[in-house]
Amino acid sequence: MSRLVERLSERSILSIDVRAAVRGMAEPIARAIGRTGLTPNHLTFIGFGIAIVAALAAAANAWLAAGLLVLFGAVFDLLDGSLARATGRTSRLGAFYDSVFDRAGEGVVYVGVIIGCLAAGFQLGAILATWASVAALLVSYTRAKSEGLGFTPGTGMAKVGLAPREVRTVILVVALIGTWVGGGLDMGSQLIGRDWRFGIAVGPGAEPWLADALSVLAVLATITVIQRILHVRKQAAEDRA
Repeated sequence: MSRLVERLSERSILSIDVRAAVRGMAEPIARAIGRTGLTPNHLTFIGFGIAIVAALAAAANAWLAAGLLVLFGAVFDLLDGSLARATGRTSRLGAFYDSVFDRAGEGVVYVGVIIGCLAAGFQLGAILATWASVAALLVSYTRAKSEGLGFTPGTGMAKVGLAPREVRTVILVVALIGTWVGGGLDMGSQLIGRDWRFGIAVGPGAEPWLADALSVLAVLATITVIQRILHVRKQAAEDRA
């Protein structure tokens, strides 16, 4: 049983090698951006601004724009840390800004998705987006709280769990662009001619796709929370031994 808990607590979709390769590709781009005069904090705030625009696009049923903006914002999320390391501008304040505004940006995009779903009368989508947003928040909170208590110092907790932020971002982008490919949500039909899942209205076109994608996102984020809790529990047991 203990071996199973250990495997579950440490399994992740992204390997250390993949993360290192992505950081390696981002570094020369970050150095080029640094020569323009932009600072890591500038990139953090720009990324948050892009997330707000993405949320507005999702709320307005502009799913392609929302997906592309989330992807574009993720680039800034990657580059702010790379720029800080490349230019020696790492600081506790910068790390604080990065963490807070990344979480705020992710949350505000989900708010936009929820509003877009509610505007179309797509109740299931709104429920799943709410679940996904809460689970994503808990993924980040478990890391912050565990590190604050001295568990998994540094960036160790970022490697724990199936769906860290990078994975969640990819799934969310696929969900948003896939919704556009499917024709978007029907903003006019409301409940007319809809199918039903678990007593909740689901219409034709993109709605089942969005529901399925958000379900995958919510489930993987929830599993990640459980994995991180198990990881901390394992460390606590080792400390007592």
